[in-house]
Amino acid sequence: MKNSITIIAVASALLCAMPMHAQKYTGGLVDKTVAVIGNEMIMVSDLEAEVQTLRAQGHSSDKNMRCEILERMLSSKLFLMQARVDSLSVNNDMVESQLSSQMDQIRTSLGGDDQVEKYFGKPLHRVRAEWRKQFQDMSLVQQEQANIAGEVPDMTPYDVKQYLDTVDKATLPVVPTKYKLSQICLYPDREAANLAVKERLLDLRERILNGEKFSTLARIYSEDTGSAMKGGEIGMASKSIFWPAYSDAAMSLRPGVISQIVETPDGFHIIEVLEKKGDMFNARHILLRPKYTSEDRTKAFATLDSLRTEIMNEAVTFELAARFYSEDLPTKTNGGQMADPNTGSAYFEMDQLKPQDYAVVKNLEEGGISEPIESLDNEGRSGNLVYKIVRLDKIIPSHTASFENDFTLIADQVKSKKQNEAIGKFLDEKIKATHITIDPLFGDCEFEREAWKEKVVKE
Repeated sequence: MKNSITIIAVASALLCAMPMHAQKYTGGLVDKTVAVIGNEMIMVSDLEAEVQTLRAQGHSSDKNMRCEILERMLSSKLFLMQARVDSLSVNNDMVESQLSSQMDQIRTSLGGDDQVEKYFGKPLHRVRAEWRKQFQDMSLVQQEQANIAGEVPDMTPYDVKQYLDTVDKATLPVVPTKYKLSQICLYPDREAANLAVKERLLDLRERILNGEKFSTLARIYSEDTGSAMKGGEIGMASKSIFWPAYSDAAMSLRPGVISQIVETPDGFHIIEVLEKKGDMFNARHILLRPKYTSEDRTKAFATLDSLRTEIMNEAVTFELAARFYSEDLPTKTNGGQMADPNTGSAYFEMDQLKPQDYAVVKNLEEGGISEPIESLDNEGRSGNLVYKIVRLDKIIPSHTASFENDFTLIADQVKSKKQNEAIGKFLDEKIKATHITIDPLFGDCEFEREAWKEKVVKE
């Protein structure tokens, strides 16, 4: 917006801008219609509820927030109206999953059900019901958008060539440098390290049971730095945001009871529950991670260095050495070849590699094998060390996308562009054909679609 609209200004304007017959009282506050779209209305309470939810999720408010929210709500109404014409059905599984996720996030952020009710000024079941309706509408909107986008056919080589002949080359995507890698991995003695950390935790647990304060020991010893500063306390939170082993252990404890050792991908914990409400709890914990000895590193590096020498002397191939010696199961069966676990691609961009791996890969030439390095395993969690040698199998330098080398990438870009154009065309046509009025309060909004400006009532 050209002129900033503060919360106070919005509230004052909404109380005074419309005659009383266009306003209604809800809980002592004046509500009013800020937009009419076909047979649908958008109330100021709808708008402010969205602002309130976004703030509870940690979003900051700026002068454009209400304009952006209103435009999104207006567009959604148009898609929703068409979805009903097309007799689309709500995806209830998706709705319940999204609702549960948002409820858990808000409850954790605000500190429990009571705080949620206080923040929104209504019972929790009403908050849940209103959000369920929003997610149901969102399900229909997304399906309608997908239907519109789905009418755009896949791009043929002719389509891509025609696009490349007309587009400004400066707008073509730059393909980042990509690396194809293989590795041979050895793990430290995790069993011994895990046993040592468990013994440390058992000693801390014994000290707590003998009268020392959990909070004091958490501040001194816990490796969860965020909670350690608060005596190990995590705050009231939904059990769904924790690792299952952690939340199961916490929910099974009575307040004041110290848990046995709990293992999660983050490390090993002892837990004390302070308070439980439904499926939420507040607890304090001490987290310790396994520590590995210099002997582990020395032994692994010696083996890897020997393997590297044998490979470089052509006494054994990298692939065969990986199959016989590597302890990383996903790669050893492929002769050490690495693959992105999310996409299955054999090529990695720089930011997809662990920093320790990239630090050596960037200095290798194709076919080069690194010296032994200390890195992290596939989960990338501190404490989950792995020792390895890495071979750079192939490097594709950064370049502007081309028809010959990056057809799929450009075809996807062209299709995405055409899908966005199809959705935009749908919106423009529906805005023109639908009876829409927008309160003059939003006359200064810089809407993404100019067509909305024409629907603002002139003062």
